[in-house]
Amino acid sequence: MKLLDERMWTLFKRHWQQTLTYWSVFFSFGLCIAFLGPTVLDLRCQTQSTLQQITWVFFSQQLFLLGGSSLGGLFKKTLLSSLSALFSCTLIISLVFSFIPLCNHVVLLSVAMAIAGLAMGVIDTIANLQLVKLYQKDSATFLQALHFFIGLGALVSPLVADPFLAEDSCVLDANRTSNSTSRSDLQHLRSSLAGHGAFPNISQYPLHTEGVVITRVSYAFWIMALINLPVPAAVLALMYHERLLPCSRSRPRLLERDSLSSVNPAGDSGQGHGSLFGCCNPAKLRGRPATFYIVHALGGAILFITDGIIGSYTGFVYTYAVSPPLLMGHKTAGSLDSVFWASITVGRLALIYLSYRYTAQRLLIFSLVGVILVQCLLLIFYTSCVFLFIGTCVLGLCISSVFPSMLAFTEDILDYKGCATTVLVTSASTGEMMLQLLVGLVIHSQGSYSFLLCCTIASFIGFCLFLMFLYVQRRHTNCHTDSSENTDMKEKPETGAS
Repeated sequence: MKLLDERMWTLFKRHWQQTLTYWSVFFSFGLCIAFLGPTVLDLRCQTQSTLQQITWVFFSQQLFLLGGSSLGGLFKKTLLSSLSALFSCTLIISLVFSFIPLCNHVVLLSVAMAIAGLAMGVIDTIANLQLVKLYQKDSATFLQALHFFIGLGALVSPLVADPFLAEDSCVLDANRTSNSTSRSDLQHLRSSLAGHGAFPNISQYPLHTEGVVITRVSYAFWIMALINLPVPAAVLALMYHERLLPCSRSRPRLLERDSLSSVNPAGDSGQGHGSLFGCCNPAKLRGRPATFYIVHALGGAILFITDGIIGSYTGFVYTYAVSPPLLMGHKTAGSLDSVFWASITVGRLALIYLSYRYTAQRLLIFSLVGVILVQCLLLIFYTSCVFLFIGTCVLGLCISSVFPSMLAFTEDILDYKGCATTVLVTSASTGEMMLQLLVGLVIHSQGSYSFLLCCTIASFIGFCLFLMFLYVQRRHTNCHTDSSENTDMKEKPETGAS
């Protein structure tokens, strides 16, 4: 154990600047992904739009995040292109934070959030790709830390915004009265909209769209823009360290390393693996066994399900809590989302240690079984408010390791060919958006209890897919071993003849 600790510490010291930079980039990602829910009512006032109009801003962010995830791999061919994309995207996020207070129309706000979503998607793919490329078989531990910083950013963002949120209606009518909507109704609305991408039934809360706008939320966005500014500065410092800027003197060794960064350990060029669509290049896929494609498909399907569960839970746990039979208070139910994100963050922090003690396969089995057990217990004790809090906490701890562990496990199976990360990140983003919309439709037609039932069914499907994944993984490993042995047998006679 001590030797392993020393080896991991040696690896970190060798790549500390790159690693810390990628971690800070994911902090920027988390900062951006969590601010919209708490501030959406103040943004509605700022843009003087209806609640139905403002909720489409969520969809705009999620749709372009999906597009950015699939296109992010285009920048992986060289270290220069990867770091340039990260610098641009993190700087764009700060600029978007600064620009949002100037958006006086919902269309402008949707465009700003679409740009931010695109930048977030690119960050998601590139940071995962570069960290996997940097550490390869030892990447699981560092990926856990990488995804811990998403949770950290997601926790910081609402804390920054909270002091500047309006406590009463922030659009006053012509008579300067705001008695149409109570403070408790606003708290209920804010919590209902906290899950990004969710479209709750909010037509029963008519709010003014015309009148005097009174909001201080602009300060929150400017503070978040300042908090985020050190991140692009860190990326720029890394580019300088790697001698990739025109103002820094280049060295042949570093240029050589940059040119080799697009070549994987198996000797395959990164060309053709630049994006989700590039992964489908027939020239690169020719001669691959069927298990190669199935591993990609099953890995993506598992993350589609698990990230979809995360999106659905954050989107609808509040709605479930305030509905019969629980009937929680708005303020108490509103804290469930924060508890869930906090447990995910703590879980990923703990798994930084656990991931080099146990294999990714064991962690995934433990996590997926834990998710199923927690969901079943939530169904059984569906009338207990206390158990909903306990279950929310344990669910966050269990599901926190699935994405980074699955990414490390899949890349290890496929010998770091380059496509798995792009496929998995894109599948996770798709699941977070699509499954949440599907669960929302079921809740509106069947009632709030169907929320737990949908999540439980999804967790069973995810575990069944993982069992299939393990079976295909064994077949793929055996196929790869047999092909290597056949290649060696063919080469031996030629060596003897020469």
